[in-house]
Amino acid sequence: MIPVTEFRQFSEQQPAFRVLKPWWDVFTDYLSVAMLMIGVFGCTLQVMQDKIICLPKRVQPAQNHSSISNVSQAVASTTPLPPPRPSPANPTTVEMKGLKTDLDLQQYSFINQMCYERALHWYAKYFPYLVLIHTLVFMLCSNFWFKFPGSSSKIEHFISILGKCFDSPWTTRALSEVSGEDSEEKDNRKNNLSKSNTIQSGPEGSLVNSQSLKSIPEKFVVDKSTAGALDKKEGEQAKALFEKVKKFRLHVEEGDILYAMYVRQTVLKVIKFLIIIAYNSALVSKVQFTVDCNVDIQDMTGYKNFSCNHTMAHLFSKLSFCYLCFVSIYGLTCLYTLYWLFYRSLREYSFEYVRQETGIDDIPDVKNDFAFMLHMIDQYDPLYSKRFAVFLSEVSENKLKQLNLNNEWTPDKLRQKLQTNAHNRLELPLIMLSGLPDTVFEITELQSLKLEIIKNVMIPATIAQLDNLQELSLHQCSVKIHSAALSFLKENLKVLSVKFDDMRELPPWMYGLRNLEELYLVGSLSHDISKNVTLESLRDLKSLKILSIKSNVSKIPQAVVDVSSHLQKMCIHNDGTKLVMLNNLKKMTNLTELELVHCDLERIPHAVFSLLSLQELDLKENNLKSIEEIVSFQHLRKLTVLKLWHNSITYIPEHIKKLTSLERLSFSHNKIEVLPSHLFLCNKIRYLDLSYNDIRFIPPEIGVLQSLQYFSITCNKVENLPDELYFCKKLKTLKIGKNSLSVLSPKIGNLPFLSYLDVKGNHFEILPPELGDCRALKRAGLVVEDALFETLPSDVREQMKTE
Repeated sequence: MIPVTEFRQFSEQQPAFRVLKPWWDVFTDYLSVAMLMIGVFGCTLQVMQDKIICLPKRVQPAQNHSSISNVSQAVASTTPLPPPRPSPANPTTVEMKGLKTDLDLQQYSFINQMCYERALHWYAKYFPYLVLIHTLVFMLCSNFWFKFPGSSSKIEHFISILGKCFDSPWTTRALSEVSGEDSEEKDNRKNNLSKSNTIQSGPEGSLVNSQSLKSIPEKFVVDKSTAGALDKKEGEQAKALFEKVKKFRLHVEEGDILYAMYVRQTVLKVIKFLIIIAYNSALVSKVQFTVDCNVDIQDMTGYKNFSCNHTMAHLFSKLSFCYLCFVSIYGLTCLYTLYWLFYRSLREYSFEYVRQETGIDDIPDVKNDFAFMLHMIDQYDPLYSKRFAVFLSEVSENKLKQLNLNNEWTPDKLRQKLQTNAHNRLELPLIMLSGLPDTVFEITELQSLKLEIIKNVMIPATIAQLDNLQELSLHQCSVKIHSAALSFLKENLKVLSVKFDDMRELPPWMYGLRNLEELYLVGSLSHDISKNVTLESLRDLKSLKILSIKSNVSKIPQAVVDVSSHLQKMCIHNDGTKLVMLNNLKKMTNLTELELVHCDLERIPHAVFSLLSLQELDLKENNLKSIEEIVSFQHLRKLTVLKLWHNSITYIPEHIKKLTSLERLSFSHNKIEVLPSHLFLCNKIRYLDLSYNDIRFIPPEIGVLQSLQYFSITCNKVENLPDELYFCKKLKTLKIGKNSLSVLSPKIGNLPFLSYLDVKGNHFEILPPELGDCRALKRAGLVVEDALFETLPSDVREQMKTE
């Protein structure tokens, strides 16, 4: 016999593909094997045994003597013969006699073959071959989608990912944590969720991001006691699986070739089933045991009519009925498959039951071929889909990232990154991480937390462990916050810095930080947005004292007026965008410091003159050319610091003498050529910066400034310094570098507190030995060419080198 295994290649597929074979495909495969055995068995019998046996029929002749002879023979044949007598030589042998045909073996073979070809019905001849061919077609149709290149590649990729997801330790851990919750915990979670939704609708809760509590449920907060259960290698493998699932989903959801292929092969099987049933039912009766054969071969055999016996007829008849039964069952199964395919849409798959069972609410529904394969998987074992869903959940992915992050950033490693920031606070900077490590909240000495370029930051309730936290910096971070964490920040946070790309990225919860004292906002806006920039109300920031906006706004936001009663310092760095509407400044009567930097101002804003409490004014990097309005500053009795640096000012008006309260004045980086003597009537000046101008002469009236401690004329065109300069006994810093000076007066020794002197870039040939009288001046504080330094006496040099 032909072994059935020879036909295995028609239906063979990878063992892993069995997960995509529902019960009806498995059942029809077994039916195909049974039908295949029928076909193979029939074909084997056809080959190994005689197909048909024929004998000639006698025809009565027309002559009388022939008739008499035939009659006598018939009578003789019908007359009982006496029993044979045993031969004396062989008493046990009986001689049998029958009709003589005078045909030899070759003639019989010829007759059998002729009658088989001409008299036997084609169905009786080819039945086993038809069964074999039909069965092979069924087997090919059932497994074609596993072989077709366009579909097999997707299936192989899906099975590979599915197996890894099923066996991943992360899947087991995630589901075990969910299943470990008792019903009471689940009820509590639901109650907490409903309460959070209620809070979000209230005035205070509206500050919390609407997704903050849903996106990371309480059960997905990483348990530190089990953080080591998943080693680093397993964590990285699970992380790679998440990326593979994302890419595979994007690829497979684009088309429905798998669904279309499966439907088509099922329809083809149903059509073939109908054809087989139709013609087999009509022809099965043609399989007969006795067949009359009339062939014109009398000249070769002497006979024309034959009676034949189809030796396989009885068996083929039984096999055909059995085959029809199998085909009927096969066809009904295919009809059920079609019903299953069209009863509901298999190109959409909902994980609703998984979401309800696990509580992971963000598992997305899928479509097209991805959905169809999951429907097929459910027919094999729904557990596969449940475990696979873990890798579709963003919450699960975030939790895995959090676990890997915690393992990578231990408390000891984080403590090594601690540093002191500009506000003299102990700061932890974290840049470009995948999230915020939970181990951060174990560093209880932390005072400032700086997060930069970190996506999907979740500030949990454990931030309350940082009792010393006062400052938080968020640079290009999307932040969600737990309600308990928000309550903590409302009470403890003093400084908040936010760097953004769009005003809509500002965290809404920042408007409720009632104890916040300093708020720094940094970010560029589009041209259209900058004209209509709006901030939500700041009225809840009851303690806000400093507000800094570094952006490109065209007007001061109206919301700033809400904090005008207690705002003390406001800074606007406008990146060259013209600030045109400054009327809101008049309402900030308690403002003590104002910075309008790079705002393209051509005149000093008149609204500034209404700020009677103003103490410091900085108008850096504007387009000021004339400052005649400076006379109005005389009404600002408390103004002590005036910075008009980095502008295009060409002269200083005489009215400046009326600003008698000034202590710090900066005109550096302008185009001033003449220095008026009236400037030095502001005798309280302690800091005077005139560097980077075109000044050629320093008036001797400078000696009036007895409080002067800092004086800079770096990068001007001064040729001589008045001796009156050295009357300023309190001078500590003197910068006269990059001028045209040729002699440094020995009277410089009259400056006992001088600790910093810059003379580099002049035409000095020698330094006066009197520099040794400046006891506070050391080599590190003396900026001079090395060769010029060597002109000092050795004892003076040694004195300066001594710390």
